[in-house]
Amino acid sequence: MLFKLSIKNIRKSIKDYAIYFLTLILGVAIFYMFNSLDSQKAMLSVSSSTRELVQLMVELIGMVSVFVAVVLGFLIVYANNFLIKRRKKEFGLYMTLGMGKWQISRILLFETIFIGLFSLVIGMLAGIFGSQLMSILVAKLFEADMSEYEFVFSKAACLKTCLYFGVMYIAVMLFNTVTISKYKLIDLLTAIKKNEKVKMKNPFLCAVVFLAAVIVLGYAYYLVTAGIDRLDTADKLAVPIVMGVVATFFIFWSLSGFILKIVQSRKSMYLKGTNLFVLRQIHNKINTTVVSMTIICLLLFMTISVLSSALSLNYVLTKDLEEMTPVDINLYKTAYLPEDGDYTREQVEDSKLKISDTLKNNGLDMDVLKDIVEVCIYASNELTWNDTLGSVRDEVKKQFPMLQYDTAEEIIKLSDYNQIAEAFGMQQYELKDNEYIILCDYENMKDIRDMALRNDGRITIAGKEYISKYKECQPGYIWMSGSHMNAGIIVVPDSCGLTEEMKEKHYLIADYNADTDKEKKKIEELFIDHGDGRNSELTQNIAAKGIALDGMTKMTIYESHKGLATIVTFIAIYLGIIFLIASSAILALKELTENSDNRQRYMVLRKIGVDEKMINQSLFRQIGIFFLVPLALAVIHSVFGIQFALKLASVQVEPKTMLPSVIATVIFLVVIYGGYFFATYLGSKNIIKED
Repeated sequence: MLFKLSIKNIRKSIKDYAIYFLTLILGVAIFYMFNSLDSQKAMLSVSSSTRELVQLMVELIGMVSVFVAVVLGFLIVYANNFLIKRRKKEFGLYMTLGMGKWQISRILLFETIFIGLFSLVIGMLAGIFGSQLMSILVAKLFEADMSEYEFVFSKAACLKTCLYFGVMYIAVMLFNTVTISKYKLIDLLTAIKKNEKVKMKNPFLCAVVFLAAVIVLGYAYYLVTAGIDRLDTADKLAVPIVMGVVATFFIFWSLSGFILKIVQSRKSMYLKGTNLFVLRQIHNKINTTVVSMTIICLLLFMTISVLSSALSLNYVLTKDLEEMTPVDINLYKTAYLPEDGDYTREQVEDSKLKISDTLKNNGLDMDVLKDIVEVCIYASNELTWNDTLGSVRDEVKKQFPMLQYDTAEEIIKLSDYNQIAEAFGMQQYELKDNEYIILCDYENMKDIRDMALRNDGRITIAGKEYISKYKECQPGYIWMSGSHMNAGIIVVPDSCGLTEEMKEKHYLIADYNADTDKEKKKIEELFIDHGDGRNSELTQNIAAKGIALDGMTKMTIYESHKGLATIVTFIAIYLGIIFLIASSAILALKELTENSDNRQRYMVLRKIGVDEKMINQSLFRQIGIFFLVPLALAVIHSVFGIQFALKLASVQVEPKTMLPSVIATVIFLVVIYGGYFFATYLGSKNIIKED
């Protein structure tokens, strides 16, 4: 009998609470999809470094999945709590008919098992098919050979999903048993007649609290943007976060106390149509769900901030990557090793040679390279950061005590730099005999150097004084990398008295003499030290002689930095979707439960002559307001939260650069949050229509 009763209850629950089942199915599908990314065989054909990045992404997603499981677990228990409350009268009738609490718990146990199996099976099927698309996307981002692609099923991801969700459902079973054991028959039978006690707050007190909360929130916004330099420790960083959470709570607490009074003072609005009914409903909901609204707002804030920041960061990193890798290879080696040092004769002699000579002497056919540029980089202990900072040295040391101020500055001749700039497609410069330029694109270091240049900017090289042509650093770099990390290089006139002993590095840039990616990869193999026994003859010869030749290639930089950007993006999307589902589901279930409890009020509206169109409009408005209020505050939070996240990452993003990320985030919100809104409206409309 209990088994049949459970089946009937499940059928009824599917009709009334489809959103609950949809949330479970989505949770299972997304959990499986993100935990099966490494199952595609096409990923095995990528390079070893890319394979390591994929493995790192899988490990990070595995760790994030523990947090995701906790969030989903709380969501399921929270949602189940609403469903239990909705069925209090039903349980009271069971007890009246002689059924014990243990038997009721068994009914709920059967229901939870069936619901769990149903959501796992459907969610797993959706996840398996969705993971194929996800695998294709990941494989393309990591440039895997898609000829190896095939439809796959990840046993590991399946077992992990079943384990995590199994634990969640067991927690729900225990929660149901404890909850039922606490109920009394009289409370169950009279539950439908009981409303939550709504205490009318003092409007003046609410207005004062609201104003105070706004001021606290404004100060928190200031700390995470203009005052971010003060947040240099973890405990200081926690201050604006706690302030933001507390202020958000009190904003929702105070809203219901004075907004209704303000609207009531405008009789033309308050008494129009069903506005009186809608505002009373909204007042009661916000008044009794302050904690829920706070949690939902913070989840939405994290969703918007995480998605927008990560997508913007990915966009900036990709753009920087394209800009900072204009040629195929960038090599350098130490110049002029001392003969009396701890070096072999072969190392000392090679240090005096250009890099192209070193490559030829070790077996490389130089025809594989084209557009070669070779120059020397100079340095001297007579010109360090201490010297270039000049009069602002002490002030800078107070702010940045950990910097190595005795580091020798890198120096390059103007004609040499202009050769590099021409190859890189960058601005070329002109100098008088007594002028110099500092090239720097690393934002934090640029601010320090600009301070020095504006104060004096005089330096001495080889006994001659030079003045800066500009009062701030100029854009430019010589070392390829994945981002703007040039901390400073000094460009001097060719007439500068740089000596042979001041030569620090030999430098070479070139492109591969090939037209296709396949041919370029073949040339790339000549220069890469794989470290796994597959080294080329060139790298083996150079390593055997102890020659300090190093460098970077466009392909390796792309693999590492593009891979890291992809990892950040995927984890952000993973967390963003989970937070969005959690906040949407909590709102939807809360609304469905309350509208079910308020059916009597809608029956009263019908009895006094309100037609179905007006009832549906009032329902739409109150659900819309209930969804929009936490979203509006979350959007405001996100404006400052995104700035904070990007500043922590030392990334400068222009507003127009943010547009694609904002659009993508809006799409996520419209599809998921908007989808839950309309599903809630349709579900609520069906509930209040029931006889």
